[in-house]
Amino acid sequence: MASAPRTIDIAAFIDGNKLRPFNYKLIILSWFITVFDGFDMQMISFTAPYMREELGLDKFQLGNIFSAALVGAMLGGFGLSYLGDRIGRRKVIVWSAIAFGILTTATALARSYEALMILRFLDGLAIGGMLPLAWALNIEYVPAKMRASVVTVIMIGYSLGAAIAGPMTVWLAPTYGWEGVFVFGGVGTIVVALGLALWLPESVRFLASKQRDPKTIAKILNKVDPSLNATPQDHFVLGNERADQGNFTVGKLFEGSLKWITPLLWIAYIGSSLATYFKASWSPIIYEELQFTRETAAWVSSMSGLLGAGFGLLLMRFTDRYGPIAVAVYPAIGFPLLAWIGLVPMSNHAFLIISIVSTSFVGGAHFGMHSIAGIFYSSAIRANGTGWATSVAKIGAIIGPILGAVVLSSGMPIVRSFAILSLCPAVMMLCLIGMGAISRRNKAQAALAGAVPAQ
Repeated sequence: MASAPRTIDIAAFIDGNKLRPFNYKLIILSWFITVFDGFDMQMISFTAPYMREELGLDKFQLGNIFSAALVGAMLGGFGLSYLGDRIGRRKVIVWSAIAFGILTTATALARSYEALMILRFLDGLAIGGMLPLAWALNIEYVPAKMRASVVTVIMIGYSLGAAIAGPMTVWLAPTYGWEGVFVFGGVGTIVVALGLALWLPESVRFLASKQRDPKTIAKILNKVDPSLNATPQDHFVLGNERADQGNFTVGKLFEGSLKWITPLLWIAYIGSSLATYFKASWSPIIYEELQFTRETAAWVSSMSGLLGAGFGLLLMRFTDRYGPIAVAVYPAIGFPLLAWIGLVPMSNHAFLIISIVSTSFVGGAHFGMHSIAGIFYSSAIRANGTGWATSVAKIGAIIGPILGAVVLSSGMPIVRSFAILSLCPAVMMLCLIGMGAISRRNKAQAALAGAVPAQ
């Protein structure tokens, strides 16, 4: 005889579970597509010297090419995150990944400044909402106490992809040209996209918040934990969240304490992205103009990316425990170090060491921003909350490369760019401290009321 229908609290079920093979498979899939995202965003910096020589591009044109992908990513983040909360995370991630791979490969065919601008913009458009949706999907399958850690692990893939972009360019470009680097990145992305199409699940939290498809919910929950024996006749709820109140509006990102958290998150993210993309776009050329070899410039930039990933890993468990306050530690260290190397004369050896360390702390802080971007929003608006945060952050990412072009063309000593950059972690630190104070107050109020804040 069939068992009577049950009410299954998906939020309680996931929060009471540990990481299982289902989670590891999802993390690995997300990790691989993130690797190629990082590779795509960074390889343009390392291929830029080859493009400049072959296509006759000046610094302002290179800055515009760097920023074109970021403008696309910003617009794509708004649009794709909206779709992610409307039609589901899975479909948007898969189709974005396929388009991303095709457009990256097609960039190898570009033979003019205008063609590069168009292709990089469209590439960014496809990438824009993919990462935030991947974070949202993973967040919705792990206990709240592990969310920052899981997002950080996924974002290690981004740093690894960014780190290998330099060595891969040094290896491929002399033989196959800068075009070979784009073909490698594009074909690799398409392979991973096919894996996503085969194995990526939809978010059960999303389906439950929209009261959709109990058959799919039951099937996925049984993959998470076969002992649950869920059936389509069961009633699936999210006990720590309100039911979805219709279509998304931007105002939902500013309800209750979010009216303070969202703006602070956005400002901190803008500062973080400006510093990160300034460094990512121009550091190879900056080091070359400081009389370091092209190979040294590539390896130093890659080392900074890897160390930033390592700092991100060190931070993740503290972020799960202490929230934004833990993230604030890294910009508090990076800020004075960047100001120091930008203003105080020193030997080339000391400059290399301190610049690697300071930019690594900036990179580690950027990991921290990724890890907290989606934790403040409920399942019904998480894709939009994360997508809007990362898209608004692209304002900084767009300004960063353009600011680099202005600084490098201004005639001021190129090393002063690091002092200018130091303002970004200073702003981040202040915003994160404010977010941490609000989060602590919310938790204290929820504890007094005997309730759990919706996450």
